[in-house]
Amino acid sequence: MENSIYKRLFKLVIKYWPYLVVSTLTAFIYVALNSMSVWLTASLINNILSDFDKLVNEQTQFASSSLLTLNEKLKYWTNGLILRETAKETLQVLCVSILIIFLLKNVFLYLKNITLTIVQFRLITELRNKLYIHFHKLSLSFFNQHKSGELTSIIVNDVENMRRTLTTSFQRLFVEPISIITFTGLLFIINWQLASISVIIIPIAGFIIINISRSIRRKSRRTAVKIAGITNIITETLTSMRVVKAFAMEDYEVGKFLRQTSNYYKLIFHRTRLASLASPITEIMGVIIGVALLWIGGLEVLSGQGLTSEDFIRFILIMFSALQPIRVLSNVLAEIQVGAASAERVFGILDIEPSIMDEVNAIEEISFHNEVAFDHVFFQYNDGEEHVLQNISFSLDKGTVVALVGSSGAGKSTVADLIPRFFEPTSGVVLLDGIDIRKIKIKTLRQIMGIVTQETILFNDTIAGNIAYGQDDISIERILSAAETANALEFIERLPKKFDTVIGDKGVRLSGGQRQRLAIARALLKNPPILILDEATSSLDAESEKLVQQAIEKLMVDRTVLVIAHRLSTVVNADKIIVLKTGQIIEMGTHDQLVASEGVYRSLYKVQFSR
Repeated sequence: MENSIYKRLFKLVIKYWPYLVVSTLTAFIYVALNSMSVWLTASLINNILSDFDKLVNEQTQFASSSLLTLNEKLKYWTNGLILRETAKETLQVLCVSILIIFLLKNVFLYLKNITLTIVQFRLITELRNKLYIHFHKLSLSFFNQHKSGELTSIIVNDVENMRRTLTTSFQRLFVEPISIITFTGLLFIINWQLASISVIIIPIAGFIIINISRSIRRKSRRTAVKIAGITNIITETLTSMRVVKAFAMEDYEVGKFLRQTSNYYKLIFHRTRLASLASPITEIMGVIIGVALLWIGGLEVLSGQGLTSEDFIRFILIMFSALQPIRVLSNVLAEIQVGAASAERVFGILDIEPSIMDEVNAIEEISFHNEVAFDHVFFQYNDGEEHVLQNISFSLDKGTVVALVGSSGAGKSTVADLIPRFFEPTSGVVLLDGIDIRKIKIKTLRQIMGIVTQETILFNDTIAGNIAYGQDDISIERILSAAETANALEFIERLPKKFDTVIGDKGVRLSGGQRQRLAIARALLKNPPILILDEATSSLDAESEKLVQQAIEKLMVDRTVLVIAHRLSTVVNADKIIVLKTGQIIEMGTHDQLVASEGVYRSLYKVQFSR
């Protein structure tokens, strides 16, 4: 799994190869200039401390010798660049050279960082877009099984973790290993014996860092799950604040939230504590080895054997310069584990295949002429569970009203959900004009349908925006006409900003009846030939129900309607009434026929109308 995550990240990143090439080249130049700056700094210190005539003589000896070590050649080339007639002129050239190198080094550092920044921001934007687009492809069953807070956390927090990993880690992975290799090479050039001692730190540090990183990966997985839980609590509480306050459950919700944040704190603290260990452990080991080398090398300089003072100064400066990228790299490996844990969750969502998809060569254009028919339909939400619908067969003829009635849990809404393909039958088939709806493109199928449900779904937008939802270039006249037909114009005109009034999340600034009439206006504007009404008046008071019922009657004119209702008064005029019980059709007929038959419908009717 771990290797596949890195492969997938690589495939995403490699598309931006031009930026990566530029970043890699600038990284190499930066490392070269950085190494040169350390080398020249050592030369500066040596030139200040040493006798100038001695330097000139040494350079003359180098020039006349044909058997120079690589270290001596580097010193010869360096002195050839900076040595002048006098010590003062040499110092001046050396200072100017160091200044120019540091300026160039930081210019290339900026170029390296900015090109990688372009890659990581484009990559993360692409990844976030892919997730959001993928959410819209998944069926309702997926969202029934996953909490909205968890999905929000993945698209926000986990993608952000990946961004931070790509920003801080991949940038450093381009530079720090090159710096370590370069500095280590220079150490071996100066004195291979001392360099052999100094590189002991690399495998020891690597062993420690790898073990720490594994633990960080495990804790990062748990941390991502925990922050998703916190996000879900926030989402649920904010969208249900009316219920929380109505039941005086503020203390309960606060307590639940505090327990989650406390657990999250413990996880994040333990993870950070582990990550923070890598750098000091690496640095302490480096300092211990550095002090040992100072002692060994210092004795050689004092005794006049082995190292010269210039080589010793240069070796110590380069060695301590090499500790910095080693320390940084230790943090990088820890940060990568955090990003990898988040990448597992992101890719886990992207790997989920939609359970309902368009067939190859699905029908893209269709019009409704005759009927919607259920042919021996069975349905279960999950394998192994009981069937929610059993052997459902009926037809919804064009221009007729068919009502589904029955107690809660009888399967009425499930029947309605199968028509727009929110779910697929386990067996049997739903037909539109004799065509299996699975052969019709999902978008095409749903475009000929309008749905008004008990739970009115509105958006934090203007009234006009909600009525015209999903339709561009709709004139205000058509919006006004739809609102008037839906009995909504009266209350809209009383609002200070009328159609430009923002109604809040889920239309919280409106009453239930007002929200329902906006939903009906939205369906009217869409003008669908098939209409599904799922208990559209069940939660309203008598006055609101009357207004909404009038709007529904206008909406139903010249349309094919499937209506679900608990209140039988709303369906007495239906062309066909289907009575469901435990997922099976037990009665079917007109209101008069069913009342006369003395069955379940008659009993329900008597209970409601005897009040």
